Amino acid sequence: MITQDQIKALSTRIEDLKSFLAIDAKQIAVTNDEEKASEPGFWNDNKAAEALMKTIRANKKWVDDYKDLLTLNDDLAVFYDFFKAGDATENELQTQYDKVSKLLEALEFKNMLSDEGDNLSAVLQLTAGAGGTESCDWTQMLLRMYLMWCEKQGYKVKELNYQDGDTAGVKTVTIEIEGDYAFGYLKGENGVHRLVRISPFDSNAKRHTSFASVYVYPLVDDTIEITVSPADVTWDFARSGGAGGQNVNKVETKAILRHKPTGIMVVNSETRSQLENREKAMQMLKSQLYEIELQKQRAKRESIEANKMNIEFGSQIRNYVMQPYKLVKDVRTGCETAQIDEVMNGEIDAFIKAFLMMNGQKKLNDD
Repeated sequence: MITQDQIKALSTRIEDLKSFLAIDAKQIAVTNDEEKASEPGFWNDNKAAEALMKTIRANKKWVDDYKDLLTLNDDLAVFYDFFKAGDATENELQTQYDKVSKLLEALEFKNMLSDEGDNLSAVLQLTAGAGGTESCDWTQMLLRMYLMWCEKQGYKVKELNYQDGDTAGVKTVTIEIEGDYAFGYLKGENGVHRLVRISPFDSNAKRHTSFASVYVYPLVDDTIEITVSPADVTWDFARSGGAGGQNVNKVETKAILRHKPTGIMVVNSETRSQLENREKAMQMLKSQLYEIELQKQRAKRESIEANKMNIEFGSQIRNYVMQPYKLVKDVRTGCETAQIDEVMNGEIDAFIKAFLMMNGQKKLNDD
């Protein structure tokens, strides 16, 4: 049964969260920024105007969510009084308590996403590693997992590049995930993911180990300035894969961009327009360069190059075991579950939260 002490504890956490989120300061900032946005000529500089509008939307979201939390908590106090008077059931009280707890935990969780770039959309690239057909199939399974997670979050997904495996599955795929804080939530997925199972491609039904790499970086928008010298890039074009007989196969629309100073290669075949694919490839390059700059700014974190690992045994961040037992375990955080079917259906929030909490704790210790 919900007690008055539990309700008081929730109220204390809510009050503490107000300080952490600087709600009063955000409310003042919204008021001041909205006054600027109403001034004549505000949209003369579209880039600066959009940057300010983005800030306004972000701050208003924090303030509105916190106000919703206060309202739910006030309703919880009323429910408790009704329950004590016999006018509400224990189940009704529990339901209201759970609503407050869920929103509070969501805001506490979101508050961990405070690094620069966390609020941006993301680009996610999956690449099959050691294991041949089995690893290509594993890569396709991971793609499905992330797509289902994105659907649960309400994020929009666009396929930017896709290469089939030689026999089955996916050799490499790149998707754009559009939505607030997509990169912040997914940045902990960077690394090698290892699968152990009885292979459906092995007639002897032996266990196989497969690997796939996940690379996530923030998608820059027009409010972020990244300059790329034309002399630093080279372009190649090729025919895109897909259904035969279509224009996408007859014309060299696939854009392949190489950045000489960093060695970064970007492939984009999103549309049938070479020009549009060139523009998207350049945006993806700028996004990766932005991620490199973010890594440099985070002095306590390794650079992207130092973090690169071979897609093979011993380098994984997470293990997925399907036989002889079921277990998904994150090597870094120790978070684990036997509910592997749920995980493969996009239920990965526990792993995301564990990673963010671990890094949040590291920040506190470093400070």
